[in-house]
Amino acid sequence: MRKKLLLTACILGLAVAGCHKAADETTNTSAAVPVEVADGRVGTVRAVIASTGTADPGPGADWTIIAPAPARVVEITKAEGDRVRRGELLVRFDAPPLRADLATRSGELAAARARVENARKNETRVALLLEHGIASRKEVEDAQRELREAEAAVRQGTGTQAAAADLVAQTSVYARFNGVVARRSHNPGDAVEAVAADPIMRVVDPTRMQITASVPVADLARISIGQPASVIVPGAEADTAETARVISRPAAVDVATGTAFVRLGLASSTRLTAGTPVQIEIRTEEHKDVVIVPASAIVRDEDKTYVYVLGADQKAHRKAVVLGIVAGEDAEIRSGVVASERVIVKGQEELPDGAAVTVMQK
Repeated sequence: MRKKLLLTACILGLAVAGCHKAADETTNTSAAVPVEVADGRVGTVRAVIASTGTADPGPGADWTIIAPAPARVVEITKAEGDRVRRGELLVRFDAPPLRADLATRSGELAAARARVENARKNETRVALLLEHGIASRKEVEDAQRELREAEAAVRQGTGTQAAAADLVAQTSVYARFNGVVARRSHNPGDAVEAVAADPIMRVVDPTRMQITASVPVADLARISIGQPASVIVPGAEADTAETARVISRPAAVDVATGTAFVRLGLASSTRLTAGTPVQIEIRTEEHKDVVIVPASAIVRDEDKTYVYVLGADQKAHRKAVVLGIVAGEDAEIRSGVVASERVIVKGQEELPDGAAVTVMQK
């Protein structure tokens, strides 16, 4: 019996000791935690959609020269990087089949015109014979039908001969606009095909560049034509950003990637090279006269959002907030904090609610 009493006393003693140890571990420290603070303010915040894109020539500012038919390059007047002026000769081809076809079509047209002349004379002669009772009405009708058919042949021959002449004219290629040679793929003497896969030269107008940006489908509803944007070349100075505006929303979405293309028009002439990768920031909805705090003050815990406020008692008080727009370094607070409060922007992570703090100077 005495052994049982001693065992029970030992167990109780261990339990009490354990309780005292747990109490010691949860005791709050009185040491102040160093933090940095910032003032809330009332201002304007604008949402930004950030994405990536490429600089591309606008409509009519990108031209790839292709041979009008299988041919041989006789002359190329420009090299890559050379500037071209509208009307300058760029490429000249030698295409014997085109010249032969034009000669054939021209001969056919000449024969058709001669046929018309003969048919017209015959129709006049038969009509005169009919007046004297020598020719029949059927002979007149046959002569008139022959004239109509001959005239139709001339119209058809004129069209085919003009088309052949146009192809021959295309063997000398002149610049359509002022621009720069972006690529040259052949040299004089090369045999080329009349296919897109065998281009001769690409000319672009660098003053008419646009930006094609890939935007997530979830952000499309916030984008509208005319919204301002910034275009930044990675690695360039921040003050070199180009200003732009949204000029086109997508007509279709890429289901595989969940994105769509938006086009931006640059506000002024630019020296961006075609194909340059860029970063874009489209400024969307704007909220005025709202409470703004630094975005670094926001603390997220699962699905809740908090801000730590510095109280008059020099303690950190955690407040649940409702966020609005978060853009760059600014965060809109819809409720939970007022503009006159000072918020903790550094040192608040894992900070207990009500902890004593000391403000560090930045």
